[in-house]
Amino acid sequence: MIRHCLIVLSAMLALTTSILAADAPPNIVIFLADDLGYGDLGCYRHPIMQTPNLDAFAKQGTQLTQCYAACAVCSPSRSAILTGRTPYRNGVFTWIPEGREIHLRTSEIALPKLLKERGYATCHVGKWHLNGHFNKPTQPQPNDHGYDWWLATQNNAARSHENPSNFVRNGQPVGKLEGYSSALIVDEATAWLKQHRDKSKPFLLSVWAHEPHYPIKSSPEFKAKYPDLTDDVQREHHANVTQLDHAFGKLMRTLDELKLADNTVVFFTSDNGPEGDGIKSPGRGSTGGLRGRKRAVYEGGIRVPGIVRWPGKAQPGTTSDVPVIGSDIFVTSVGIAGAKLPTDRILDGGNLLAAIEGRAVERARPLYWRCVIAPGPLKTAMRIGDWKILADERLTQFELYNLKNDPQEKSELSAAQPAKFAEMKTALAKLNTEIEAEGPDWWKTYDQGEKKANQKKKQKAE
Repeated sequence: MIRHCLIVLSAMLALTTSILAADAPPNIVIFLADDLGYGDLGCYRHPIMQTPNLDAFAKQGTQLTQCYAACAVCSPSRSAILTGRTPYRNGVFTWIPEGREIHLRTSEIALPKLLKERGYATCHVGKWHLNGHFNKPTQPQPNDHGYDWWLATQNNAARSHENPSNFVRNGQPVGKLEGYSSALIVDEATAWLKQHRDKSKPFLLSVWAHEPHYPIKSSPEFKAKYPDLTDDVQREHHANVTQLDHAFGKLMRTLDELKLADNTVVFFTSDNGPEGDGIKSPGRGSTGGLRGRKRAVYEGGIRVPGIVRWPGKAQPGTTSDVPVIGSDIFVTSVGIAGAKLPTDRILDGGNLLAAIEGRAVERARPLYWRCVIAPGPLKTAMRIGDWKILADERLTQFELYNLKNDPQEKSELSAAQPAKFAEMKTALAKLNTEIEAEGPDWWKTYDQGEKKANQKKKQKAE
């Protein structure tokens, strides 16, 4: 009789737990690669790169074919994911060298802080790169933006991805770690999921990998998968992407093991396009044939892989060609959590649930990019529908493209489409003025600060 009662009680508890889990807000995982190009995954048609875990993941959800980072370099893209606001608006307008004043201000409402107020447990592992004064009281750290637990580096894993020594956990330097960066941060995420988080709460987990950002180092295990490559730089890079893929797969298996996958939304994307020239210099990532690379506001610098797995929402094995951008992750995550969007500021992101349902994402502002360190004069871009305009910072030089007909941006149309060109110029000027008026004006003195920093480095070297 007692045994029978225990069995019934156990079944009732299991049913109650299942009902509560179904009613709980979904967990959210944001997995961000670093310098991963649009064409760098098998599911994005790379002919050599081995990414079995991400390829399988793409079949479990929706693959986004027109997914954009919010900038062509790292720090700004990250700031947009956490705030829903374009980088020149939120202040993190370019990559942040160590020691510089640029940082994600606490006046911005960061996603983990907003979700924490909603009752979420929060964790960040991996690259941070949202301040210059890392782990110092002079600027906000991950915990100041709402992360309960964090293991992070200011910028790159140093000296490389192998045995890095610059990680900080919850404000305390941890010294040299044994292993490779992506595996190390996934191990930390796994430990948090199993041991440290409040299991009564839904969670937000940010996993921001360093791979395949240079300087890279790949495990012999993954280099061995490319025996036919005679170029050591190419082998190291491709193995690094496979190393990233392996770590991602390990995290997904952890979600399965803990029976969390069915109630967890997972976003996978990259912070910008690939480094280098793709041929000789370090950085052998692929843009999938798109023009430009990291730092450029052409498609190859800003269009990146994007995959969403959302059980019950994102239909397995589907693709979407609806344009989405990093700032959409903020708006979408707030909606997923049942929290309220800030009403005291302009948000540039939209809810990408529409994209995975095949509908256009409603947004109050056009897609916009600006990269102060872009090569050449064209440092600003805006997209409305299929049309994209590029311009210099003073808005005196322009190029116009129709991305539906010309995703590789080969045919410049400003002369052939004068009416559309005039319309796009007017819209860009209006948006650009609005953004510059709202954000801090750090960008105005950035060049001076860069020159001073370079002079100090030169003097130190001498």
